[in-house]
Amino acid sequence: MFVDSHCHLDRLKQGPEALAETLDFARTRGVEHFLCVCVSVNDYDSMLETVSNFDDVSVSCGVHPLHQDEACSFEELLEKAQREEVVAIGETGLDYFYSPESKEVQLTSFVDHIKVANETKKPLIIHTRDAREDTINLLREHKASHTKGVLHCFTESLEMAQAAIEMDFYISISGIVTFNSASELREVVKAIPLERLLIETDSPWLAPVPHRGKQNQPGYVVEVAEFIADLKGVSVKELAEATTQNFYRLFSLAGNKRVASNN
Repeated sequence: MFVDSHCHLDRLKQGPEALAETLDFARTRGVEHFLCVCVSVNDYDSMLETVSNFDDVSVSCGVHPLHQDEACSFEELLEKAQREEVVAIGETGLDYFYSPESKEVQLTSFVDHIKVANETKKPLIIHTRDAREDTINLLREHKASHTKGVLHCFTESLEMAQAAIEMDFYISISGIVTFNSASELREVVKAIPLERLLIETDSPWLAPVPHRGKQNQPGYVVEVAEFIADLKGVSVKELAEATTQNFYRLFSLAGNKRVASNN
């Protein structure tokens, strides 16, 4: 069984009935759980309403680094993050590739998210692009010993992945790994220990080969898993079991409910 550890179900261009069909399709392919990731606290309530009828969908709460025009106060983020249904903080992080001009605002927001993760003892979901040094340095400076998380849709260096793993973080790989242009990323994925990997779609974006050009959806996480399994020389079953166990361990989930972490 598979898990889509990072998708944006509220951003899919379809209505409620179509969303149910999309999730049913994923389930028929063996996807047993979905983490719907928030990109704006202002949209959190509407996102939750979109997915609240699905017991196999969990949610996060946070502000994407490229959504700083929708930034919220530390107090507002903390209030929503403390809610029982929230299993993770984010996505947060730094993106100097698309928005270098908002660097200072991003830095402040990222630190706020780390502090909220520390206070709530919930893991971080981190977006990072062209900000390797600042991302790792801020995590080292501000994160508490119990705070874990994931670098999602990872496209950075092996050195960055190793630094994150040393801080008890996981590395999540999306359909980008299947792209023709991703030869360097494939070498990184080969070197990342299986016990530190997650898989994701980042739906509705970044559909993997052979679905390039289509709207991405959680069912396509199977293609991501198949590609990575072949890349690492393991069976799809082994890859699926490892990444699914990693997901439940990181997000302290059991039976679709958040539980106290034993780690």
